[in-house]
Amino acid sequence: MRKIFFDTEFTGLHQNTTLISIGLVSDEGERFYAELTDYDETQCDDWITKNVLDHLLLSGNTELEKELEEDELTTRVIGNRDDVRTELLNWLDGFGDDIQFVSDVCHYDMVLLCELISDGAMLLPEYINPFCHDLCQDISMILDISEKAAFDISREQLLTDRGIDLPKGQKHNALYDAEVIKAIHEDFFSVGGGKTGR
Repeated sequence: MRKIFFDTEFTGLHQNTTLISIGLVSDEGERFYAELTDYDETQCDDWITKNVLDHLLLSGNTELEKELEEDELTTRVIGNRDDVRTELLNWLDGFGDDIQFVSDVCHYDMVLLCELISDGAMLLPEYINPFCHDLCQDISMILDISEKAAFDISREQLLTDRGIDLPKGQKHNALYDAEVIKAIHEDFFSVGGGKTGR
């Protein structure tokens, strides 16, 4: 089974929220990053504009542009929903017949991913597990704290406290956040991880 760690950025908690960007990182380091051009910007509040939109390639993020140009493991897509869907499915096809997605507080992310890939979980390709593994529940279990407390922990602080270098990038960029999810998951489930790694 291949694990793919992912994160999404979207226009907020609205009935018709739309995807802004998505970042995925495989267990072996292959990466996929997409920015959508057809999201509904009128749904974005000031926080989303400042913390998400202003850090997109589409907004002139030169730091991210440089990082992606230097990285040969990242597939980068900028386009509408159909463009991104096509390229993402092509990328996922390379991972064999058993993919497990991992995200953090995944009930938003997985719905948006399923809608992007196939208009819903019931229509996903057979090689994709429709259940997403949730990192927040891992944090709760391994640190022996409530899920509410786990939700409130800074993921960057968690890595720093455990002696792990932060990935390159900017918080609230979907690809960076996917790298953070991968780093925490790998630390928790590696030899010496869990409570003994604190």
